[in-house]
Amino acid sequence: MAQKKGKPKERQIGKKPPEKKPLINPRYKNTFWTIVVLVILLIFFIVNNTRSVPEHGPYPPNYNSAANSKPDTAIDPRLQMDTHTNVK
Repeated sequence: MAQKKGKPKERQIGKKPPEKKPLINPRYKNTFWTIVVLVILLIFFIVNNTRSVPEHGPYPPNYNSAANSKPDTAIDPRLQMDTHTNVK
């Protein structure tokens, strides 16, 4: 009798290792990490903007406030724009 000629079966020695199932479905992996990064940035934004402003400390040594003049708050009248007039 003739034997069938086909692919010889590969012998398996030992147990077949189980397939590792990923923790996060690869389909949603990028979405998951994007949301994680946005949540972390949102936490930093909230913490940064809810802190109180630190109080001003003392001036540095040898600081002379008389030597540093304050800027003028008055604007030259030629440069002022009168935006509150009614133009008809």
